[in-house]
Amino acid sequence: MVPHAIGILSTSSYFPKQEVSNAEVAERVGVETEWIERRTQIRSRRFAAPDEATSDLAAHAAADALERAGVRPEDVDYLIVSTSTGDSPQPPTACLVQHIVGATRAACFDINVVCSGFVYALALARALVAQRPESLALVVAADLYSRSLDFSDRRTAVLLGDGAGAALVGRTQDGSGFVDFELASRGDAQRLIRVDAGGSRLPADAGTVARGDHFFRMDGRGVRDFVMANFPPFAQRLADRTGLPLGEVRHFVPHQPNGVLLSQLVEVSGLAHAHTHRTLERYGNTGSASVAVTLDDASRAGHLRPGDLVMLGSFGGGMSMAAAYLRWGVAA
Repeated sequence: MVPHAIGILSTSSYFPKQEVSNAEVAERVGVETEWIERRTQIRSRRFAAPDEATSDLAAHAAADALERAGVRPEDVDYLIVSTSTGDSPQPPTACLVQHIVGATRAACFDINVVCSGFVYALALARALVAQRPESLALVVAADLYSRSLDFSDRRTAVLLGDGAGAALVGRTQDGSGFVDFELASRGDAQRLIRVDAGGSRLPADAGTVARGDHFFRMDGRGVRDFVMANFPPFAQRLADRTGLPLGEVRHFVPHQPNGVLLSQLVEVSGLAHAHTHRTLERYGNTGSASVAVTLDDASRAGHLRPGDLVMLGSFGGGMSMAAAYLRWGVAA
């Protein structure tokens, strides 16, 4: 049991300026605009400018989260960046964000759990703050998928966009905060979502580039089957362990993969009564950032009330899953 109440002190999000409509994507991939919206419920997404990288998006979100909480960058103790599209293999993107925002005292590191990464990073942040209750952890989730899309693959190219979200984690004064987390991985399903080249198994060379091995690949049907079979009992385990039934959840803030899949998942998971927050219609699937930006969107809209039971839920490459219960109390 964590001895102090630890929760989210502020949230933020950032999107590149370039809005990309379904009509633009449809022309590039060779489908009708109606086909995209019918199959995904996505209407637009954002793509980063040529001079923007993941660290730039992350830094915008990080700086705004600190400003909204009234916290100086130099007072951050830990800076965690969740991304699967870092600026480069090394150094950690978190160190680049640290330099941009001026969090000079923070210990910085990246995690890569693909779309589940934000919730995993919150669990890590909670554990770090629990050891030093006076400390602050800044969690940033950012992905820039527009540069790894294969526009000849209509199944994936229509889904993804670029964005970043952030949350400042620390000790709360009103007793609100995290209740518990559920995390799981299924390495036997790791081929469902992948980028094959660019690592030690298949280093970059002219051949990998010519074959398109650096593009994002996904078995859409396999992912759907995995999520529908595995996420509902996974969410139930969190409810059973905490003694808080899913029926008490007021707000569900899920990963934003595809609107059709998300609607089906809510029903099967027994969360139809909750307010399911969605941003995918405007921003598409922003990878690790999707839960972060959707939580910020719900907070800014004033939908979350003090004491509300909020459930975060995500799933992604690995395959990985993550869920969290928290009592809302953030003021910023």
